[in-house]
Amino acid sequence: MIEIENELHAKGYNLIASIDEVGRGCLAGDVLACAVIMPRDMVIPGVNDSKKLSPKKREELYEKILEKAIAVGIGRIEPDTIDKINIKESTRLAMKEAVLNLKDRNGNIITPDYLLIDAERVPIDIPQMNIIKGDERCHGIACASIVAKVYRDRLCEIWGKEYTGYKIEKNKGYGTKEHREAIKEIGPSPIHRMSFLKKVLQ
Repeated sequence: MIEIENELHAKGYNLIASIDEVGRGCLAGDVLACAVIMPRDMVIPGVNDSKKLSPKKREELYEKILEKAIAVGIGRIEPDTIDKINIKESTRLAMKEAVLNLKDRNGNIITPDYLLIDAERVPIDIPQMNIIKGDERCHGIACASIVAKVYRDRLCEIWGKEYTGYKIEKNKGYGTKEHREAIKEIGPSPIHRMSFLKKVLQ
């Protein structure tokens, strides 16, 4: 899974940031991106596309990735902005924010010299490659997908307590039958994406 990174290292790139997002299709909550720079030749056993891992395994790998990473950055775009500029632009903005927020363990900003992105382009002046199914083909993107997923799932626990009745801690903001019925019954909360609710609220 590190063939792409190895090719880039051979071309002279040193700080390769891998980026993935989570929450793109949700009815509620932020869209969130993670950028991560992993050490050269570092492979953490068990790392895979976050969707293919159990919550327990993701939590374990999340801690290992944070422990080993050279730098990690998180980008979050809130529902109000998603409603204003659409989800595609919001996803790109979250990815850009994640890159700009890359910090090492001491809190120093780290600027990457190359970006690997899961099927997207980031609006930033850094050489980059977008990779279809990147979280399956690229170790760094798989690491970013795990960190993004765990980070957002923890936010969903907080949102679930703050906005009761929707079971956001369980459905993670996605449009399950139970979630859609709750929106119809009690109306949307401040963290619902109104642009995503047109069919639900008909």
